[in-house]
Amino acid sequence: MRFIKMHGIGNDYVFVDCFHESLPKEPAELAVEVSRPHFGVGADGLILIGPGRDCDARMRVFNADGSEARMCGNGIRCVGKYLYDSGLCRKPTLTIDTPSGVKALQLTIEGGRCTGATVDMGEPVLNGAVTVHAAGRAWTLERVSLGNPHAVAVLPELPEDALFGAAGPAIERDPAFPDRANVEFVRVAAPDALQMRVWERGSGETLACGTGACAALVACAQAGRSARAARVNLKGGALDIEWKRNNHIYMTGPAVTVFTGEWVI
Repeated sequence: MRFIKMHGIGNDYVFVDCFHESLPKEPAELAVEVSRPHFGVGADGLILIGPGRDCDARMRVFNADGSEARMCGNGIRCVGKYLYDSGLCRKPTLTIDTPSGVKALQLTIEGGRCTGATVDMGEPVLNGAVTVHAAGRAWTLERVSLGNPHAVAVLPELPEDALFGAAGPAIERDPAFPDRANVEFVRVAAPDALQMRVWERGSGETLACGTGACAALVACAQAGRSARAARVNLKGGALDIEWKRNNHIYMTGPAVTVFTGEWVI
């Protein structure tokens, strides 16, 4: 099975072109195998790119633990890059079907290749605040959905490794989140600049999370802590997020190819 390794600011996935490759029989098991460092390719998960109905393509995202995600902001930019650079969809605007709906992409083209994209992530769903006890303290969390459920903690400072490593998985699996949650720890550095560290549902700590960056901006903006447009700085790099007056969230960031290979099944 041919694959391509790509990342969006360090949030890396193994991508399979199901236009040309057979759809894996057990994609959840394959996601676990290919995601393993040292013993597999090493990634935050597996993304399948295939034909879509009434759109340019469809994507399915499987986390490193084999669970299926409804959306991946960094991954969908890479899908757009692959479709353009491979010649499958040689146009600057694309529509991609996901389990959380069809998303529109405006690609950034430089030198005949796609280097990133702006994605219409749709409308956020705000489910209110909840208090959760984890790692020996109480956390006030804003619940925001962008297809995936998010728990956003806005803090004076980002947690150190020990606290992050204890609180992240505990909050992810807290009963307040029956489908588990992506957990974002956020610091407002300026009205137009956020810092964020993320514990992703099904993958653990990742260098970036696109839907999480969107959720963080929404949580901060709706509370008046930030503007409705901000740069979100993560471990792997930065994303520009804007919550427009039409209630749609727009995410802009890069997409990078790492290498191609063949997985022996």
